[in-house]
Amino acid sequence: MASSLLPNPTTFLKPARFLHSPPASTAARVSIRCGPRDKRGPLVKGRVLSIEAIQAVQALKRAQRSDPNDPSLVSKTLSRLIKSDLVAALKELLRQDQCHLALQAFSALRSEYQPDVAVYAEVALALARNELGEEIDALVCELEKESGGLQWGSDKGLIRLIKAVVGADRRESTVRIYEMLKRNGWGSSGFEADEYMVRVLSKGLRKLGEAELADEVDLKFGPQLLVQS
Repeated sequence: MASSLLPNPTTFLKPARFLHSPPASTAARVSIRCGPRDKRGPLVKGRVLSIEAIQAVQALKRAQRSDPNDPSLVSKTLSRLIKSDLVAALKELLRQDQCHLALQAFSALRSEYQPDVAVYAEVALALARNELGEEIDALVCELEKESGGLQWGSDKGLIRLIKAVVGADRRESTVRIYEMLKRNGWGSSGFEADEYMVRVLSKGLRKLGEAELADEVDLKFGPQLLVQS
């Protein structure tokens, strides 16, 4: 009789894990990406730098600090990179505004491969951002040498290049770009005159004091755009 008043002995034998359900995990997966601890944008859109490219950027910056007058240190580092890593390292140097190192990386790229207009535009934008006008002029001169082998149909890259050069107030370089476009068949069936590009170039030339050339752009390519539309 007394034993019936005692608690059920099996209650004390149950393991604690059965008495209380474990709390739900509140931990969330966090995506971690390696990179500089600042507010700058991603290294290369849609791509993470390889270990080789990261090491190259670090080595270039060390070489610049230790002996900026010895270009062999830079060339040895760049010569080890394949094209994709060289392009990635170039873009990262531009992103960090390491323009002088980026120009050396760009020179190494040009010595082995043919960069497209979009790469020239990225270099020009970084140079303009750092107010390196003479370097922009030199870049456009190099572009002029390679213009015959370029794929000029990249409207987006070409527009960005024109905006960078105009934004840096480089009048002669803007005129050079227009002359290059004409020599390479701008306005033909294989290289159509995009309406926005015509407007950007015309306004840029006019802003830089080249009103006659701006009128020429409007007269030569404006009617074509009306016919195409």
